[in-house]
Amino acid sequence: MVIDTVIPGGLRVVRVWDLPTRIFHWALAVCFIGSLGTGSIGGKAMAWHFGFGYVVFTLLAFRMLWGVVGGRWSRFSSFIYGPAAVLRYVRGRNRREEHHDVGHSPLASGSVFALLLFLSAQVGSGLVADDEIANTGPLVKFVSSATSSALTTYHGHVGRWILLGLVVLHVAAIVFYRVKRRTNLVTPMISGDKLLPADVPAAADSWANRVLAACLLATCAAGVAKLVSLGV
Repeated sequence: MVIDTVIPGGLRVVRVWDLPTRIFHWALAVCFIGSLGTGSIGGKAMAWHFGFGYVVFTLLAFRMLWGVVGGRWSRFSSFIYGPAAVLRYVRGRNRREEHHDVGHSPLASGSVFALLLFLSAQVGSGLVADDEIANTGPLVKFVSSATSSALTTYHGHVGRWILLGLVVLHVAAIVFYRVKRRTNLVTPMISGDKLLPADVPAAADSWANRVLAACLLATCAAGVAKLVSLGV
C-alpha cells in the first residue's frame, strides 16, 4: 500500500521503507544484539549464538535479493553513488532529482554496505570457527585447521570489534541527525513513511510485494538450513 496524503505546503506523506525492509532492519538489530550477548556468555548460551547466527545469515541472503527486487528506496540501485555524487553531497550541492535525503544518503550508503559486508564476513567465519573446547561451526570440516584457526580469531576478536564500531557509528549518526539536523530517522523505519516534496516517488509496498518477500525469505531460510546440514 502506498500512502499518498497531500499536506499543505506542497508536501505529502510518502512510503519510503516497505514493510519487508523494516522487518529486516529490526530483526537484524535484535539478532545482532542476541548474538553478541550469547557469544559473550558462552557455555550453554552458544546454542542460541549459533541460532542467531543462522537467522542473520538468512536475513542477509534475503537482503541481497530484496536489494534487487524490493521497494524503490530499498534497492541497491537507489543508493549506489559515484564519486561525483558523494562530493556534491559533502559540499551541499545536491541535485534535486537525486533525492539524497529520501532513502540512504551517499554517506549513509557507505555505512549500509560496510555493515552488510562485515556481517557477511562474521557469519562466514562463524560457519568454520572452532574454539577447540566445545563449539565448532557446522562447516569446519571443509577447511584446514589453519584456516579455521585464523577465521576463529577473526570471528571472536577482529570482526566482532569492527561490527561494534560500525554499529556505534550508525547510532551516533542517528543521534547527530536528530539533534543537529532535527531529522528523525527512527520513526520512518517504523512507520515506513516520510513527509517529502510531492515529486518524490514512493516505494511499492503492496501485499503482492510482501508475499514475494515472504517467499524469498522462506527460500533463503531453506537454503541456509541445507548449507548448514552439509556439515552434519
